Amino acid sequence: MIILVMVIYKSWGNVMEGIFVSDFIQPVRERAHLPRRVYVFDTTLRDGEQTPGVCFTLEEKLEIAKKLDELGVDVIEGGFPINSEDELQAVKRMKDLGLRAKVCGLARCVIEDINACIKANVDRVHIFIATSDIHLKYKLRMNEEEALSQAIKCTEYVKMHGLECEFSCEDATRSPLERLIKFYKSVEECGADIHNVPDTVGVMEPEAMFNLIYELKKVLKKPISVHCHNDFGLAVANTLAGVKAGAEQVHTTVNGLGERAGNASVEQTITALFAMYRVNTGIKLSMLKETSKLVEKYSMIKLMPNFPIVGDNAFAHEAGIHVHGVLAKAESYEPLRPEMVGQTRRIVMGKHTGRHAVASFVKERFNLSDEKIKEVVDKVKKLAARKKKIIEEDVIAIVEEVMGALPEAEKIVRLDEALIITGNKITPTASVQIALGEGRRIAAGVGIGPVDAAAKAIQSAIGEEVKLLNYKLEAISGGTDSLCSVEVVLEDKNGRIARGLAVGGDIVMTSVNALLEGLNKIYRMYKRQ
Repeated sequence: MIILVMVIYKSWGNVMEGIFVSDFIQPVRERAHLPRRVYVFDTTLRDGEQTPGVCFTLEEKLEIAKKLDELGVDVIEGGFPINSEDELQAVKRMKDLGLRAKVCGLARCVIEDINACIKANVDRVHIFIATSDIHLKYKLRMNEEEALSQAIKCTEYVKMHGLECEFSCEDATRSPLERLIKFYKSVEECGADIHNVPDTVGVMEPEAMFNLIYELKKVLKKPISVHCHNDFGLAVANTLAGVKAGAEQVHTTVNGLGERAGNASVEQTITALFAMYRVNTGIKLSMLKETSKLVEKYSMIKLMPNFPIVGDNAFAHEAGIHVHGVLAKAESYEPLRPEMVGQTRRIVMGKHTGRHAVASFVKERFNLSDEKIKEVVDKVKKLAARKKKIIEEDVIAIVEEVMGALPEAEKIVRLDEALIITGNKITPTASVQIALGEGRRIAAGVGIGPVDAAAKAIQSAIGEEVKLLNYKLEAISGGTDSLCSVEVVLEDKNGRIARGLAVGGDIVMTSVNALLEGLNKIYRMYKRQ
């Protein structure tokens, strides 16, 4: 069984953070070749924008760049300047922002590409050339020596202009090791500042990635970087493996955006480096969620609820046994505190949530009798059977309904049955069977809508005219399965006024229940006189 232990230590800021990870990681950490500092090269605005369907405007790119700088990334790959004049100007504008982070432009090993980066006034040029057999033969139509000559020529050209040079062997993970060493050593001798190893089509697995970086570290003097794609869902794992072998820089994107299945997620990569391996990256973890939301907004790529670290469900709990554990001690089912990454813990009430969890939630926030708490719990469990999830706001609305509701024994008017028909070419019609005292009454009504028809049918059944002074409908949460809250204010012919409140998943029936609640309060006024 994995032992969960609490590890508290000072982060690179002055804030003490709590992490709860497995004891079994300790010996792994001791065997790894972890660098003291890992630099974060964010390529959201370049590789991330290559996600099918994603296109950032200039203003969006600049806002994201400022947010990434605030987050603490070391290098922002702003784009591919040779692509267009707009792309070039966007990268140049990023540089003009005066960011702390270095601004980088991507370039093929082509002089014109590098000139576009120089014109964009970048701090670093990231040059690349393919080295795998398949790329050399079918894409570049070059042999190995021709590609190497081009790599050396372009490295020298970048350095001649006084810029940092990051060099990538494209499709490195499908290239022979000897060829990789030959290329990286050659450009290193020409002044390349950092070697990037791209897993271009995401074909590596962690042990293989560790071995590759370990072998390259033996022969290269300059820092090594890793750029992993997620085709087999291993981008983050492969990135971490590269760091464990000694890689000093990681390429990431916000929300894991990128071509095909995307790149290594900055949120997962950096949090894992911090929590599991105690590696300093300079990233402000508490800003991960807000950065993720900004990129989600502008990319229009909706994040999965169960996306690790920053997803809406990353710190949400529903299953009864889990909720009970979290309420007793949060780290029972959380590997780190949600506040650490800008998140908050959420208790989601669903069909898997135990009565104890719902009752605990209500007791913490409201002063209710045990009888009322039981009523709330029963309503939540009943609604949860029809609804995917009930969030905290839903429960609060149910509590408000129960707090203002009459005890069941004091209700004079009850609804036995209701049939409500509406449609595009059908006049909204309702028929109801009402229990009034000891008797039963059946009536029908038509209206301008289903709620109006139901209200008129109820009025006909009770035989009294009641005015609807106010009707208020609110959706409590998002989605088509959201609970709604209906509040009505009624007045009878004698001027008595009563408020009715109901919560439910069906707008029409919730409205009917609110009307009945108001009517019962009016009838109770009769009894008091």
